[in-house]
Amino acid sequence: MYKVRDKEPEYAFIPDVEAPETNRYGKPIQLVDEAHELAGKSLNINGDDSIGNNPNRYKQHGFYFNADNCIACHACESACSEKNGLPPYLAYRAVGYVEGGSYPAYRRMNISMACNHCDNPVCLKGCPTRAYTKFAEYGAVLQDPDICFGCGYCTWVCPYNAPQLDLKAGHVHKCNMCIDRLEVGLKPACAAACLAGALDFGIIETTPENREQLEVQIPGFPSPEITHPNIRFQQTRSLPRELTRTDSIPIKYEQDEQGDKPYRTKVRELDRPRRWSLKKLRSREDPLVIFTLISQTVVGAFLVMFLGPMLGLEALSKSEHPVTWSVLMFALLGLETFALALSTLHLGRPHRFYRAFNNLRYSPVSREVASIAVFFNLLGAYTLVQVFPVLLSWLPPAWQANLPGILGWGAAISGPVALYFMHRIYRIPARPFWNHWQVLTSFYGSMFSLGALLVAVAYAFVLAAQSLPSATLLQWLAVPVVLGLLLESFGLYRHVRDMQQQGGEGAASHYEQRTTFGKTWILRNIGLLTGIIMVSVLGLSGLDGWYAAWGWALAAVIVILTALIGRALFYVLVIPTTMPGAFFWRNRGFQEHAREAGLADMPQVGVLPDTH
Repeated sequence: MYKVRDKEPEYAFIPDVEAPETNRYGKPIQLVDEAHELAGKSLNINGDDSIGNNPNRYKQHGFYFNADNCIACHACESACSEKNGLPPYLAYRAVGYVEGGSYPAYRRMNISMACNHCDNPVCLKGCPTRAYTKFAEYGAVLQDPDICFGCGYCTWVCPYNAPQLDLKAGHVHKCNMCIDRLEVGLKPACAAACLAGALDFGIIETTPENREQLEVQIPGFPSPEITHPNIRFQQTRSLPRELTRTDSIPIKYEQDEQGDKPYRTKVRELDRPRRWSLKKLRSREDPLVIFTLISQTVVGAFLVMFLGPMLGLEALSKSEHPVTWSVLMFALLGLETFALALSTLHLGRPHRFYRAFNNLRYSPVSREVASIAVFFNLLGAYTLVQVFPVLLSWLPPAWQANLPGILGWGAAISGPVALYFMHRIYRIPARPFWNHWQVLTSFYGSMFSLGALLVAVAYAFVLAAQSLPSATLLQWLAVPVVLGLLLESFGLYRHVRDMQQQGGEGAASHYEQRTTFGKTWILRNIGLLTGIIMVSVLGLSGLDGWYAAWGWALAAVIVILTALIGRALFYVLVIPTTMPGAFFWRNRGFQEHAREAGLADMPQVGVLPDTH
């Protein structure tokens, strides 16, 4: 057990106080009864099978932060880092701030934040490996780095920056509530180290000494409705009507009227010029750009190849062009194999990819991986039995006749279903720019346009080389290509409108889109329009032969480059409902500067030199 120091000061111990039966969300504070089968078990901290003597062991605990008292000394950060042996580039607890007003009435409000051990821990539900557990002991949400394979999805869904993706170690870790200290009645290291009495800890919904408020909201804090966090605030000092962040995220917090009105998150427009910012299109999510686009292309191309002959496009049947059909189907398998390998290598610990199936009940990542695996295997089986019918020779004749169709329809159904689950990954309340139906129109739009385009280009060149007519086939294939581009364009139009109306982080992401990436964004929009016009003209013109082949190839280059730009923007633009950072710490702008200027080569700066 944790060793209590001699003459440990009284303020370091958790007070034993009466608590209400339920919290403000209606959840019981007593998580299990003392007679419950889960009670009375050891947490095996550091291999010790002792059981803590804390009388409130099975009550939900949480942090209390008094913004009136915080002086931004960072003692809580230092105590946490020392207790957990953290490297300079990581911190479970961080102090950020917002500020506003004008001299001499300038005000700054500091915010110290770590994991809030929520009643509805979205990290636990989102994690595909089930590395998270909400314990009955103290209501702590704990994460096991040994189970984690480093996908980082929990860092996407958490609104508070709590899970930390350690890019060097290849896994996530986070605040563990100093549960070893709690077992012997001590507060977490951060709360015990606070110099100004700003940070405290105890049974949730109980008011610590010298406190008046138990609020769940404070300027800069995301909506508590997302996770029902176990943190309570006090902030009584008057603040300016408008508060801004000192990090690079272009948002501010503003009251409609001075007084008790809540602060709303709004865009902080800085009159930035439109730029290309092509280097900033690169991100850690580059493998996901390729993975999503290839998967959508493969699903769309297979649908065209499978359904086309049924709709009268006999040129796409295996009997008409057996070599072309076989080569294209194996090419689809090869492309999807490459995409899956790329997505696996994106993990911090790729050799543990099989753990992605562990949380099918809750995690959209697990559901996406499982559905993609089903589609991939059905696609492979369908291709093999069609190209090598001898593989079915040991089956009864009825099975030989029907199995290819069953496999084909299975792949045709599971493919779009897999893309639906893929889109669900991004419907995250903590990332408003993604949490919009436009993600679905984008993914299905790419399925239609890129899939049909791949088949059109392949057959255009094959038929031209054989001096066979291709005009009718290409006219019909132009329909799904144009439909897909129109679907994506409509979704993007509505997305921009809805983000601007919604305000907050979603509107701030669009502000970045039209300024920092303004010229690139315009190029993407021009590419979509050009693709629609070119493919429509090619389809209506009735071109045949090599002119048609090269025209479709040019259209494909434009559409593919447009898709790459659009998907890269999708990943780099998103602004989460993140806690405010400081001028240096947890500031995306400073991290970019540190890497460009070489400061990141100094470990004490706290920025890893490479994120890829």
